[in-house]
Amino acid sequence: MPVAKPVAKPVTIPVTKPAAKPTRPPNAEDQATAFAHDLIEFIAASPTAFHAVAAAVRRLSQAGFQRLDESAPWSLQTGGRYYLTHNDSALVAFVIGRDDPATSGFRIVGTHTDTPCFRVKPAPEIAAEGSYLKLNVEVYGGPILATWLDRPLSLAGRVALASRDPLQPKTVLVDFGRPVAVIPSLAIHLNREVNDGLKLNKQVDLLPLLGQTPATFEKKGYVQGAVARELKVKEAEVLDFDLFLYEPGRGELVGLEGEFLHAPRIDNLASTHAGLAALMAAGAGKATTVLAAFDNEEVGSATKQGAGSPLLATVLERLVHALGGTREAYFRAVARSFLISADGAHAVHPNKGEKSDPTNRPVLNGGPVIKVAASQSYTTDAPSAAVFEALCRAAQVPVQRFLNRSDERGGSTIGPISSAHLDMRAVDVGLPMLAMHAARELTGRRDPDYLRRALQQFFQS
Repeated sequence: MPVAKPVAKPVTIPVTKPAAKPTRPPNAEDQATAFAHDLIEFIAASPTAFHAVAAAVRRLSQAGFQRLDESAPWSLQTGGRYYLTHNDSALVAFVIGRDDPATSGFRIVGTHTDTPCFRVKPAPEIAAEGSYLKLNVEVYGGPILATWLDRPLSLAGRVALASRDPLQPKTVLVDFGRPVAVIPSLAIHLNREVNDGLKLNKQVDLLPLLGQTPATFEKKGYVQGAVARELKVKEAEVLDFDLFLYEPGRGELVGLEGEFLHAPRIDNLASTHAGLAALMAAGAGKATTVLAAFDNEEVGSATKQGAGSPLLATVLERLVHALGGTREAYFRAVARSFLISADGAHAVHPNKGEKSDPTNRPVLNGGPVIKVAASQSYTTDAPSAAVFEALCRAAQVPVQRFLNRSDERGGSTIGPISSAHLDMRAVDVGLPMLAMHAARELTGRRDPDYLRRALQQFFQS
């Protein structure tokens, strides 16, 4: 009988998997680029101040912030995250710190949500030459008017709809989201002196062309009807609107190495975006941290939703009371607080360097700018500048200074206005920019993230 041969056991050869490539932690350049692209997304979602607040609310809600009703009692908890909106165009968000506000005060970043542009007037339809439909608009703020010519424009804003309660109309946002208008310039053949200096009449030269009309066209109520169709509601439901022209083109990185960020509405959505990101990332610290994004800075701030209103002071006092504090505790909290007013700042123009101060010369990608003025059009003084300088050093962020030439008046921002309502230390800072108030503006690719890092350091200090 044959002897069975032993069956050889199969040999298992271990397979050596290739070692996974170590993931490289994002460096500062990667982080700055990613944050610049996120800013581009935020700007694209924010054609008006109303939309900017709505975009911020979406981000806050995703980060666990709870909405507060101004007309209801507040119940706040240590470590809680809260926000409220005012007039749909201003926002106050805050994180309750571990310490009583009377002990550690508030850490506040102030920004604004509005941008220079054109507002649509009521009954805006103007027929021309029996063929064209123009839009009657007025200038909002101080845009560089010529930059709005010959570019596609869209319409967006807030619409008031009829409701059962005549004192509480329903408000909704509208965004046409596509080019619907253009402001055509006059050809050089009809204006031979155009390149010697262009002077634009705001009522004559800046009316956008909205469409071409048939001979039987009835212009009355045309825009109201277009808004109703966009919202898919009956035309009779539209009672009124706050509509604005905006530049619908997306932001982009430009330069041989993508060094610059070119986009509409950088002033001041970039600061609002940076403050928002810093507040959400910082978490709860010792002090209560606050972002106040006001409307109407570009027209003076003297509105119920502007920095000249009691909005911020009211929110802070209610916050103290909701935590069991007294009015005395509120005053103590204000005395221990600090405000960073964040807005745009002028970088030295490469073609017009003589327009800037001879010794304080901020540049793009040079970091946030401390703004100083003897006229007090900026609220900065030496101690408050030192605070921001120290914050930037701690965050490893470069910092610059801006002052106007002594023979130039310059602008202002919400810092002095807020300081007039809240007796606290404050500093005005900004993102270095070129072409401020143009239809599209320019900043450095790194600068938005530099500002975010400095503000986050402030909230965590």
